[in-house]
Amino acid sequence: MEVAFTDRHGGVSGGSFASLNLALVGGDDPEAVEENHRRVGAEFNGGGPLLGMFQVHGPDVAVVEDQPGTALPECDGLVATTPGSALLVRVADCVPILLADPDAGVVGAVHAGRQGLAVGVLPATLDRMRGLGARRITAWVGPHICGRCYEVPQQLQDEVAAIVPESRATTSWGTPSLDLGAGVRAQLATVGAEVVTVDRCTREDADLYSFRRDGAEAGRLGGLVRLRP
Repeated sequence: MEVAFTDRHGGVSGGSFASLNLALVGGDDPEAVEENHRRVGAEFNGGGPLLGMFQVHGPDVAVVEDQPGTALPECDGLVATTPGSALLVRVADCVPILLADPDAGVVGAVHAGRQGLAVGVLPATLDRMRGLGARRITAWVGPHICGRCYEVPQQLQDEVAAIVPESRATTSWGTPSLDLGAGVRAQLATVGAEVVTVDRCTREDADLYSFRRDGAEAGRLGGLVRLRP
């Protein structure tokens, strides 16, 4: 089992998308994005495919082996049990979570933003993995916007914190915010998963993409998990 998080270096995109943009949407050159994916696939999966999802900020989870054809499943949690499978989650402030039980041969990838945290896509993905035999799950929580930077209206903070109290936070300038990482870690703690955290804030770190910082001109970084053959 292998995991990785990309930054914005090592690709061919230009301008505000420079350079390893993995976004499925936006104004980047599609050929550049395709080459970026090819490079990541070559480095991480020996040239094999990267299995992603069309992320919609919802609670749905897809199992790769249940998906017909080549169309991306519309979901925010993806699970695989086939050796050699390499899953990809894309983010630009939301939390990428990589999950694995190597002994059981089950891996997962989750996209958890404000909505995903509240609707429980992470617990849903863990449940699906356990249904496939996973027992001792390790979770890698990747780069995301931190609670010091993720300002939200008071009403929105109250709505999310009513579901995940650990997500309530305050910005560095004293206004209501959400700490998505704290919320994710709290959900992982309820199921006893071992947690490994990559503490880098996408908004503060210029080596990462951030929608809050760059708006529509932001690219997407990737979180990848691979089940070894």
